[in-house]
Amino acid sequence: MTALSTGLLAGLAFGLLAVVVMLPMSFPDRRGALTAAFLNRFGIGLMIGCVQVVAPGWLVGLGIGLLLSAPSAIITKAYPPILGMGALGGLIIGGVIHGWR
Repeated sequence: MTALSTGLLAGLAFGLLAVVVMLPMSFPDRRGALTAAFLNRFGIGLMIGCVQVVAPGWLVGLGIGLLLSAPSAIITKAYPPILGMGALGGLIIGGVIHGWR
């Protein structure tokens, strides 16, 4: 599997998970919130799959997950859930794709 296809698959899975977690919540602009969450998490998975860095995979994933989640967390002021899910998802995706060492 190529880096691009691995990243696309990881991003799709992480994006769908984010949407499923958010479905019970209510938002003034529900469609916008769900779309933004999907795209943010999709981007995290895609970037982790495509990046080539000489560092432990889990650490790369954690860094990318936090970095790409930070703008949404700042705008919404919902730091723990947004940063937590980005960090955890990035850590897992990075570890699975690039290794745990």
